[in-house]
Amino acid sequence: MAISPEARAAFLAAVGAAGVRDDEDTRQRYGTDALLRGHPADLVVVPSTVDQIAAITRVCRQFHIPLVVRGAGTGYTGGAVPVRGGVVLSMERFTRILEIDEVNQLAIVEPNVLTGDLQTAVEARGLFYPPDPASLAISAIGGNVAECAGGPRAVKYGTTRRYVLALQAVLPTGEIIRTGSKAVKNVVGYDLTQLLIGSEGTLAILTEITLRLLPKPAAVSTITATFADVAGAVGGVTALLAARVLPSTIELIDGGSLRAVERYLGRTVAPKSAGAMLVIEVDGVPGAVADEAALVTVACRAAGAIAVDAASDSAERDRLWEARRSLSYALRAAAPRKINHDVSVPRGHVPALFALLARLERDHDLWIPSFGHAGDGNIHVNFMVDPADAAQMTRAAAAADELFRGVVALEGSISGEHGIGFSKAQYLSLELSPDVIALMQRVKAAFDPSGILNPGKIWIDG
Repeated sequence: MAISPEARAAFLAAVGAAGVRDDEDTRQRYGTDALLRGHPADLVVVPSTVDQIAAITRVCRQFHIPLVVRGAGTGYTGGAVPVRGGVVLSMERFTRILEIDEVNQLAIVEPNVLTGDLQTAVEARGLFYPPDPASLAISAIGGNVAECAGGPRAVKYGTTRRYVLALQAVLPTGEIIRTGSKAVKNVVGYDLTQLLIGSEGTLAILTEITLRLLPKPAAVSTITATFADVAGAVGGVTALLAARVLPSTIELIDGGSLRAVERYLGRTVAPKSAGAMLVIEVDGVPGAVADEAALVTVACRAAGAIAVDAASDSAERDRLWEARRSLSYALRAAAPRKINHDVSVPRGHVPALFALLARLERDHDLWIPSFGHAGDGNIHVNFMVDPADAAQMTRAAAAADELFRGVVALEGSISGEHGIGFSKAQYLSLELSPDVIALMQRVKAAFDPSGILNPGKIWIDG
């Protein structure tokens, strides 16, 4: 849509000339994220204060202009890109860690603080922020909250939701609100903090986030177990859970993903005979960590592991995690397009999920390398395709439909941590009933009666 001269003048008044951009390159760059799909912004605004954000929302409401909030731009479902043009509000100037409170074990941050930077800062104080998406070096806390990001450590520590105590936010009607408090326990009124977490930027604009921290674990042991095939690795996950071991991480990487990351990094990650690998981490006090690591080794060997090895030092541990965190980039380099579906099933159904993936590869003649958080059933399923191959794209679409239907049949979810955005909106009704969707739409209308904030996301009609 075209931004009228009157509206543009109002945005200039709100944020100043330095905060308004409409050159072609900027409009294109802010119109896509990691999904590589979207629509160019008509205008990009870059505020530096919360009051400026509130002023921007009022201008958008006055002129009926769609408003999309963007942080680091690393999302995989198009949640932070426009689908109808309008204004993209970039949070790139909100990068401060405002407070680290060692006594109350919390941190207060602005939304564009990178997750990895926060972890480094709090660990220097002997504290620990558990959520650790693989993109932690480039993804921002605000986006993690908006999508309720998880990561490898979610099996033991839970997702972002568990660590958000309070929020400051700007409503699309222009009001500045605060939800929650620094107190760990707070049951005053509706829990608006938890409602905003995972709302994908459709209800409010997050401007300050108060996060709960934990003491940093005194010891960590990282173990890899290689198996002949994915079925063996899945059996290893089952064996670990049956042994009542609670690692902080149980990551599963299939053979195709292993070979791709080896090509990407230019080094060996696993023996050539390995068709799959588990990366398992236990943490806590030293004695308990040693005992749990021994249980992990016994369980994996009993499940038929080819080899079980523990990282001998921090450098070796870092090399293992470099391989795991490079997987998405490695696969992106292995084909013209990587379509990432972050499905989630109950842990006991992980074997059935991988059986479904093997059938989809065979039936649709696709390469579908998969990896992810096997400890909590959240697997990243990657369809490797060439957009120029129309027949392959048709097969991939059919396979995606079968995947989502299969995941729901396994009592799971079509998204474990990336959200719905616009890329999965057409599948929402597979998992949610019409009554539930209608209730969500009424909640949306209560926050955003003009429908200006991030339209076209979660459900098709915005």
